[in-house]
Amino acid sequence: MRLDRADNSLFADWWFTVDRQLLSVILALIGIGCILSLAASPAVALKKGLAPFHFAERHFIFAGLGVATMLAVSVLSPRQIRRLSLALLLASIVLMAWALLVGPEIKGARRWVHLLGHSFQPSEIGKPALVVLVAWLFAEAAGRDDVPAMSLAAGFGLIFSGLLVVQPDVGQTLLVASVWGALFLMSGQPLRWAVALVPLGAAGFAGAYFAFDHVRRRVDRFIDPGSGDNYQIERAIQSFSEGGLMGRGPGEGIIKSVLPDAHTDFIFAVIGEEYGILACLGLVALYAYVATRAFRHAWREPDAFVRLAIVGLALLIVLQALINMGVNVGLLPAKGMTLPFISAGGSSTLATSLTAGLLLALMRRRTDLEHVRKPQLRPTHAGIVVR
Repeated sequence: MRLDRADNSLFADWWFTVDRQLLSVILALIGIGCILSLAASPAVALKKGLAPFHFAERHFIFAGLGVATMLAVSVLSPRQIRRLSLALLLASIVLMAWALLVGPEIKGARRWVHLLGHSFQPSEIGKPALVVLVAWLFAEAAGRDDVPAMSLAAGFGLIFSGLLVVQPDVGQTLLVASVWGALFLMSGQPLRWAVALVPLGAAGFAGAYFAFDHVRRRVDRFIDPGSGDNYQIERAIQSFSEGGLMGRGPGEGIIKSVLPDAHTDFIFAVIGEEYGILACLGLVALYAYVATRAFRHAWREPDAFVRLAIVGLALLIVLQALINMGVNVGLLPAKGMTLPFISAGGSSTLATSLTAGLLLALMRRRTDLEHVRKPQLRPTHAGIVVR
């Protein structure tokens, strides 16, 4: 890469401080998602009476917008990230309330608002914003007594989770509550408070089981597969055995022709059938790399807010991936949750890209912490060559 010796541009500063290995893995995941959309979505589109590559084209468009969003956000400073997260969280809460009032009801839920001719799920954007804001509040609570940081963190979490429950979206509520609880534990709060979260979580799960018929049916079918229609899960599990180690081959799978959500919730089963268990394990390894890379950086990070936010954002991506894959292989009840970077869906693609951009921004080496070590430059007749 050639740079002018006096280059102090924003791009040069970003390039020398961003975690390029993590960026490469995230771009690889996005690219894999684009390729898989070509394999998984045409059959679903034809069943819905749409053009064969309708969903694939939309996925490519949103993936491009997602990459642009990720790169734009990754140049921000921690202070700018906090401000952006507060604005996004407040906007998300308002839009979630608006969706409950006037949004369309789809499959018994009111989660979407219409913007610019597209359906948009505001809770997706609110998740990473909530994680960043809660991480900051927990960090503030440890060092300041003049700010009601713990009350605000609990309040934002309860408001956001409450709106998710009312929609209803129990799966996302579980995800958000799990990340909130993890940040609570990591922030060094008294152990007795952490122990108190266990019965609260159990009570919340029991309440969801008895309050929502679809939750009760899914849990009952998971415990006793013969208690109801379990076709999608059974077919997804079967696809892995049919794919074997190496898979049937690209385009040779049949699960995408029989499942309505093959391009979203069950795309992992499509991967297993067409590309095999080894490809699935490779995908798991990429998510594991994202987690370990983030956790290693957080371990060395001296700033409490940055450390907590990095862990929370990484957990948001990885836990969602684990839940989706767990459902596909029959280890968890059906949740209706997408596979980050891979599944089709405009809201989820943009939200996951936003999460990745925030993560990259917080993991950049910073001059204020004396972390920047630009590589030595060797002069040439054409400019500067970076070793």
